[in-house]
Amino acid sequence: MSQETILIVEDSATDMRMVTAALQGTGHNIITAVDGEEAIAKARKEHPNLVLLDVILPGKNGFQVCRDLKTSPETKDIPVIIISSKNQESDRFWGMKQGAVEYLTKPFGEAELLAAVARHI
Repeated sequence: MSQETILIVEDSATDMRMVTAALQGTGHNIITAVDGEEAIAKARKEHPNLVLLDVILPGKNGFQVCRDLKTSPETKDIPVIIISSKNQESDRFWGMKQGAVEYLTKPFGEAELLAAVARHI
């Protein structure tokens, strides 16, 4: 099985468990962060193959984290999928404008998440 690394950035323990559980058994290496600063530090250190990023986070929000990752030479090529409860068209537009490859809204189905991951890894 592949050993691509996925960084999950989520401050809600419940949502973190849900996303992690959905990815169990896919063969991916999972690393996690609970706030924006930790997400950026881990992305730079671990160079994950994909980032699953919540928008509402302590410190830097997901939009800021995405923009930071996309403007940094060492992380600009890592695909970012935003996962958020913010479901307005303007949120989706803003997320994509920051460089996200996809924008999933909560609640989402496990199949929807796995399909999005498969498209970008």
